[in-house]
Amino acid sequence: MNPKALKIVMLSYHNQNGGAGIACGRLASALKNEGHQVTYLVQEKSGVDAAVSVNDSLLKKGIAWLRFILERLYFLPHEKDKSIRFLFNPGVFGQDLSQHPSINSADVIHLHWMNFGFMGISDISKLLKLGKPVIWTLHDMWAFTGGCHHSGDCNRFQINCGQCKFVKQPEHWDVSHKLWAKKAVGFDSNNLKIITCSEWLKEKAAASTILYSRDITHIPNAIDIQVFKPGNKEQAREKLGLDPHKTYLLFVAMRVNTPAKGFDYLSKALEIWAKNNPTRIAQTELLIVGGLTDAEIIHSLSLKVNVMGHVSDPHQMIEIYRAADLFITPSLEENLPNTIMEAMACGTPSIGFNTGGIPEMIAHKKNGYVAQKLDSNDLAMGIHWLLENLSLASIEGRKFVENNYSEDIISQKHIDFYLKSIQDVSQN
Repeated sequence: MNPKALKIVMLSYHNQNGGAGIACGRLASALKNEGHQVTYLVQEKSGVDAAVSVNDSLLKKGIAWLRFILERLYFLPHEKDKSIRFLFNPGVFGQDLSQHPSINSADVIHLHWMNFGFMGISDISKLLKLGKPVIWTLHDMWAFTGGCHHSGDCNRFQINCGQCKFVKQPEHWDVSHKLWAKKAVGFDSNNLKIITCSEWLKEKAAASTILYSRDITHIPNAIDIQVFKPGNKEQAREKLGLDPHKTYLLFVAMRVNTPAKGFDYLSKALEIWAKNNPTRIAQTELLIVGGLTDAEIIHSLSLKVNVMGHVSDPHQMIEIYRAADLFITPSLEENLPNTIMEAMACGTPSIGFNTGGIPEMIAHKKNGYVAQKLDSNDLAMGIHWLLENLSLASIEGRKFVENNYSEDIISQKHIDFYLKSIQDVSQN
């Protein structure tokens, strides 16, 4: 098959809200630039990019909202408490898109983040029965667990789930086991091919009882290095109204208060750093990008805090990366964060915990600093080390992104995997 003739349909819940949607959109753009015909279907659309919402009427939007509510109501009697409400998705309610024209005409169906009532387990199962390769890029663990997106220290996805820490009455046959069993049957198809953004997630998927026999490969997310690139720091700060002489530390999270984003550990690390560097406190500021539902968490910090709110415009985000001296991501569970990739591409080195795919991106004391997980003291040491080695880490970080995440490299890896998958499915 001529690779230039591939018809690819991509599906993800949202085109801009969240790392998976952004990564999917970037890949779609990169593949189009290589001459492929790509249709990007989403449930919720923002902005003016090429994504197409499958809910193109008020009625369909209303039904989509109802599916989202039904998903929440299904799990409500089981959930441990409201703090985990969006950490577990049952995947019982969704939309059957198996007869969508773009799917019918596609050579390859490429799934990304499918939750919040977009497509349920049974809807994905219907796609697998079409006789086409269904590629699924995993941005978390949901595809092979009983419903959680990140299992933490739980490995019951290697057996049959159950005894779930997210439910209020963990039992062997609890709701997580029932949903695991539904996936074990629904996803049992040689047409299903798996891509993980990190080697860490590849190992997790390969160890799961649902995906262990599937074809699994590791391909990172792509980034446009001609857009995300270093720029003039002083000009960026002027545009944002920031002091040209201060040191700026950057933290980004869609929901800052989410425990998994680790802000508590960052807060402790900043207190330790401030205690060891009292003369630098007045000239150092923390920039926070994202939603802050409880402002109390920033009131105890000795550093000045600038809450910039949600930023959806990539060009504004680039200016923020350029304005910052370093980027800190104390997340407790991550796959392959777009934010680290973006910061490094813009010449801003990163600090993160040794968890998930983060150590695959940050080379310790070369292009950034990898702190021991849950260790605020080490995180503080990382802030100190990076501030003393900004120039070298900035250069090395940019070079790493160019060599590993550029669109031409990542799109070619996807094309190769598409062609292999098409051949495999045709021989089934």
